Amino acid sequence: MVSTVTATADPTAAAAAMKSSLGMNKDDFMKLFIAQLQYQDPLKPQDPSAMLDQLSQLSLVEQSYNSNTALTNLLTAQNNSISLTAVSFIGKDVKANGNATTFDGSTPADLAFNLPLSASSAQVSIVDGSGHTVRTAALGSCNAGDNSFSWDGRDSSGALLPAGAYTFAVTATAADGSSLAATTYTTGKIDGVDLSGSTPQLIIGATSVSLNDVIGMGV
Repeated sequence: MVSTVTATADPTAAAAAMKSSLGMNKDDFMKLFIAQLQYQDPLKPQDPSAMLDQLSQLSLVEQSYNSNTALTNLLTAQNNSISLTAVSFIGKDVKANGNATTFDGSTPADLAFNLPLSASSAQVSIVDGSGHTVRTAALGSCNAGDNSFSWDGRDSSGALLPAGAYTFAVTATAADGSSLAATTYTTGKIDGVDLSGSTPQLIIGATSVSLNDVIGMGV
């Protein structure tokens, strides 16, 4: 769904910002212009053309302030819309570009990946938060397209690993012996949203994904 936002520039706010920055706005300049005309020397009248040129330039500057105000309002409305969209993901299952996964200490974690072609053999390597490979599992042959491996949270010796964030990588070989590049995904249910950065981060257990990386979602 596309959200429509509107932004209206506030001339009063723009004029105030302009006066704060430049010391005067268009209205102040007009008052000064009129005062000079009222108190000019009749024998040496002021040439109004120069002041009119300056007034025109000042009006252009004020229009620029109005445009900046409108743009700021538009960006604020857009950011609010993005934040609301991110919050709406809470409780939903998502699929995002990435290679992170969360093990909660008991429930197997699904490691999702995609292959461009069928693979005669493939294996997945799982790495803990310290960068150590804790498990390497043979996957056998895999079809082209989406695949997944259910990891029970155990290392290569069968010991149950602690709950936390892990990453994984998949290597695969085609029937002709060539290597296949696997695309990995981060999947899971969104527990919360972090709005502290420029792009909302969707929290999945001990890991998170950028809202921009989400490519699919469920209920």
